[in-house]
Amino acid sequence: MTLPAGYRGKVMQNAKSFAALGFGEVMMRLSPVGMERIAYSDSFIKRAGGSELNVVSGIARLGLRTGLISKLPDSTMGSYIRNQIRSYGVSDDHVARDTAGNARLGIYYYESGVYPRKPQVVYDRAGSSFTSVNMDEIGRDVFDQADLFHVSGITLALGEKARETAFELVKGFKAAGAKISFDVNYRAALWSEEEAKAAVEAILPYLDILFVSEETSRRMLGRTGELEDIQKGYSADYGISVVASTQRKILSHSRHSFGSVIYSAKDDKCFTAKPYGNIEVVDRIGSGDAYVSGVLYSILSGKSIEEAVEYGNAMAAVKNTVPGDLQATTILEIESVIRDHNSVGVVSEMNR
Repeated sequence: MTLPAGYRGKVMQNAKSFAALGFGEVMMRLSPVGMERIAYSDSFIKRAGGSELNVVSGIARLGLRTGLISKLPDSTMGSYIRNQIRSYGVSDDHVARDTAGNARLGIYYYESGVYPRKPQVVYDRAGSSFTSVNMDEIGRDVFDQADLFHVSGITLALGEKARETAFELVKGFKAAGAKISFDVNYRAALWSEEEAKAAVEAILPYLDILFVSEETSRRMLGRTGELEDIQKGYSADYGISVVASTQRKILSHSRHSFGSVIYSAKDDKCFTAKPYGNIEVVDRIGSGDAYVSGVLYSILSGKSIEEAVEYGNAMAAVKNTVPGDLQATTILEIESVIRDHNSVGVVSEMNR
């Protein structure tokens, strides 16, 4: 097993092949160079991106073995994405190959924004190879291979077949004793609030760990009360052990503040930490997924919920400063960021 450079964390010593497996689509991300606009740019930078890949790659960067369950076209572009998956330390053992003549890779375009122009995402993913993925291609032996399974609401939004397969995986991993993690991650461009609410409420009874924003809880899921009441409500209604909600304040398109609140049913208590204020945002895409990866890494490594808040916040803060969807960091850097963030003394402005 190859660990990231500088890894000093805990290696899981058990019979499972993976600390975490995620299930989701990986797309090609195309972004205009600099601050150019999609409609007027002649040059685009290509990268890989997808919520579940972002999460498991972040966990891998911190030192635990992870893999992705997905489906890609058996083509040059599919090979590019596979190479990207591997380059971030994530196994592609469970990524099926689509050899059909009409196999295609989903694409999305991302345009950066500066006030008053908002960033925007344009999807071109209909009919991608992932939307036809099924359990026969994955294999049911996968259920015994991971300590934790993670999926997001984005995957549930990608059509009936993807949603059906996601539920089969959730039930299979749950029966095999794995922890189930779910990020609601609602995207209005993919499905309606009514359709999303029905699917999310159907998956909630299977969850051990839930990531959901306060806005989504109130607007789409109809929850009321203070945030602590909302988080405790999920635990009381569905037996969920950990409920996490991020708290991002957008000061401007290039300046954000980031913090979070995590409720632990075991402690019957909400945990928070000093937020990262005035983050210089290079690229916010994937920062929520980076937060999820920091929290899940902490839980899988046996850390406390207080530490999970710290690692999640730090991962999100650092990801905001990195271009592309995927996190680029090490456990050493994240622990250094946490120490500096909590320091009351003078902090060096450069590592050298």
